[in-house]
Amino acid sequence: MNHTVRILGIDPGLRFTGWGVVESEGSRLRFIAAGTVKSNAKADLATRLRELHDGLQDVLRAQSPDEAAVENTFVNKDATATLKLGQARGIAMVVPALAGLPVAEYAPNAVKKAVIGVGHGDKKQIALMVGMLLPKAVWDTEDAADGLAIAICHAHHRGGGAARIAAAS
Repeated sequence: MNHTVRILGIDPGLRFTGWGVVESEGSRLRFIAAGTVKSNAKADLATRLRELHDGLQDVLRAQSPDEAAVENTFVNKDATATLKLGQARGIAMVVPALAGLPVAEYAPNAVKKAVIGVGHGDKKQIALMVGMLLPKAVWDTEDAADGLAIAICHAHHRGGGAARIAAAS
């Protein structure tokens, strides 16, 4: 008998942190919720990080996930932007950890491969495939679709890599 696991996927970003929640039961996935935690771009860094922290705490309280998954930070040419993204990622990891959840990490290419079948693709391709895998899913930003993709990736990997299909209900 399979038991249901509620998974929170988090796509960290300083301006927009996307999140998505799915339930995994056996080989089925079911969309629960998705959204975006936003920080005030005009505020100082500490305030913005606190806004992300508080927003993610609200998500955890509202959605009651059993596990969390966070996308790894990619390094780009702008060291300052990479450092700030890393700080947002730290918040994305520590909030579920403080709530007692196990937190998995996935490389961006692993998330893309789990959702679109290859390790490279853009946000539009990811959103399209998330919509196909979770036909009832709705989201407010591409970052939220990425959060769902991260949750889907975790569902694939936590169950030994077996393919998952969206539940009809």
